[in-house]
Amino acid sequence: MKTIRYFFLPKSPWAYLGHERLLEIARRHDAQIELRPIDLGGGVFPVSGGLPMSKRAPQRLAYRLIELERWSEYLGLPINKQPKFFPVDDQIGSRMIIAAMESGDRAKAFQLAGGLLRAVWAEERNIADTSTLERIANESGLNGKVLLEAQSQAQVVEAYARYTQEAIDLQVFGAPWYEYRGMQFWGQDRLDFLDRALTED
Repeated sequence: MKTIRYFFLPKSPWAYLGHERLLEIARRHDAQIELRPIDLGGGVFPVSGGLPMSKRAPQRLAYRLIELERWSEYLGLPINKQPKFFPVDDQIGSRMIIAAMESGDRAKAFQLAGGLLRAVWAEERNIADTSTLERIANESGLNGKVLLEAQSQAQVVEAYARYTQEAIDLQVFGAPWYEYRGMQFWGQDRLDFLDRALTED
């Protein structure tokens, strides 16, 4: 079985731009995706040298907006480059995705991940708000109330920490990050290379 490890966070605009394309690539190659929500700012950045948005140079921030618009137009995906609810705490949402996966409904866990990404970047919704998270989970065909309760359970919290450590061990420094049979791909703009790797294997 071809397996892709997908390290991401549900507030990443780049994950938003690449999420559905990744799913399509995996379907085409009959590959399985292992969702890995991670704590990028609190876990990965401190050991990788990454900086939160508030500490990045203004020229980097300005170019980031150009790239968001460029990719949005190229892919035909709507995006609010400066959404109302961003930066935003996405840890509860990340753990809800993990709880959905651990419930056994992988397809709906992917729907939830996509729903959270769209909520931030296309729908002006606050994914730090628990009532909003519950609604998005319900819209994904899941039981939002149950997932909200499950996300604080020890095994889910431990899985979130484990995925973050897994990313650190792989020397991940940004998101989204895709790993396939030892090959590393950073960013949705590398999805073509992942597609080629799956084709050649």
